[in-house]
Amino acid sequence: MKLSLYYKFLLGYLLFGILSFTAIASLSYQLMYHSFLEEKTDAMYDEANLIAASYSSIYQGKKQDLHAAYPQLHAVANFLKMEIWVINRQGIIVVDSDRSARSGTVIENFDPTGIGNRSYQEGSYYGLFPYDVVSVSAPITGNYNTYGYVLVHLPVSQIQYEANKALNIVYITALGVYLLSLIILLIFTTTVYFPLKKITEGANQYAAGNLTYEIQLKSHDEMGYLATTLNYMSDELNKMEEYQRTFIANVSHDFRSPLTSIKGYLEAIIDGTIPSEMYEKYLTRVIAETDRLNKLTQSMLTLNTLDSKGYLSRANFDINRVIKDTAASFEGTCNTKNINFDLTFSDNIQMVYADLGKIQQVLYNLIDNAIKFSHHNSTIYIQASSRYEKIFISVKDTGIGIPKDSIKKIWERFYKTDLSRGKDKKGTGLGLSIVKEIIQAHGENIDVISTEEIGTEFIFSLPRATNL
Repeated sequence: MKLSLYYKFLLGYLLFGILSFTAIASLSYQLMYHSFLEEKTDAMYDEANLIAASYSSIYQGKKQDLHAAYPQLHAVANFLKMEIWVINRQGIIVVDSDRSARSGTVIENFDPTGIGNRSYQEGSYYGLFPYDVVSVSAPITGNYNTYGYVLVHLPVSQIQYEANKALNIVYITALGVYLLSLIILLIFTTTVYFPLKKITEGANQYAAGNLTYEIQLKSHDEMGYLATTLNYMSDELNKMEEYQRTFIANVSHDFRSPLTSIKGYLEAIIDGTIPSEMYEKYLTRVIAETDRLNKLTQSMLTLNTLDSKGYLSRANFDINRVIKDTAASFEGTCNTKNINFDLTFSDNIQMVYADLGKIQQVLYNLIDNAIKFSHHNSTIYIQASSRYEKIFISVKDTGIGIPKDSIKKIWERFYKTDLSRGKDKKGTGLGLSIVKEIIQAHGENIDVISTEEIGTEFIFSLPRATNL
């Protein structure tokens, strides 16, 4: 079974808490136990020395009865919760604070030096206790002789009890800190887990094709930024998908019309519907429709080239000369409609830094549009003026203009206004898209000003050449 990231984090958090608490408890217990052990054995040793000093006076002849100090010994043992023995040099218990329970007992293999360098020893003390005790001893001396020893025993369980009692505070504190740390888990759940679930659901929706799904996440952090980015991505993908559908529909429409005409003319010629003397007329129309298909194909290839980066080949050239040459190429069309050009330049030579071939295409498309939608016996105004580090080029006609609700759409691929559909039957609807793509690739802008039945003006900028 696969665990989610959240449950892995939760499991790791719980394991961390348990292991940390166990480690802290074990280490704290060891430190606390040894601390209490040192403290108790020091106190026991001091008490043993005091008792040994009181018994040494007996052996110095000041007192004759070893049991004379018994009541005091019993009281001290009960107060300190210890057991105190007095033994002679042969290892026989002479006095026992536990009301002579072990008085007269011989300690087998008794060795007062068995402790070594330590001040205490742990164990059952030669098997005399059924449980572990901590034992310390102090010699009873008098007249420069050792007459016996005072042994003080304390159950190890008593030290453990006091250590555990003191450790309860540590345990409670550690548990409190661990419970407070659950706030981190709550914060993680709120700020990471729940937003991540929403983002995951959004990704699944997008993978399933539902590009209209919106991730409802408004936090101002990395999760919120990721959600916003994914929403933006889905919007763009949705627009691209819609564009592709529209693109395919428009291409199909624009290809189907000339293909239908070509097929109809050729079938009419083959089946004899068109007489032989009319062949030239209709074959000329077939060639015209073929040219239209070729123009549409070339425009689509141009747009495909513009969609790729790094296609520009920039150089310095005179924009005035390019405008004159491009306008001259329309001489035949202009003569047919009796259209004139009015060229205005702010300087004799105006050098720009751009892609010559692409700017020629921009001018060609704009002038071609201006001619198509201009009235007979009219004038097209082309102007190039210098402002600061830019050269502004304007192409203005006095034709039918563009409807207000269509101005924002004219840059879309295959878009044609209703007016243009009646007047421009050979257009592909790609010319202005190509123009805008080229100008934007240069890092410049193009604007349009148009009024119906007054005319249209396109204005774009180019960077002035700097290294002359």
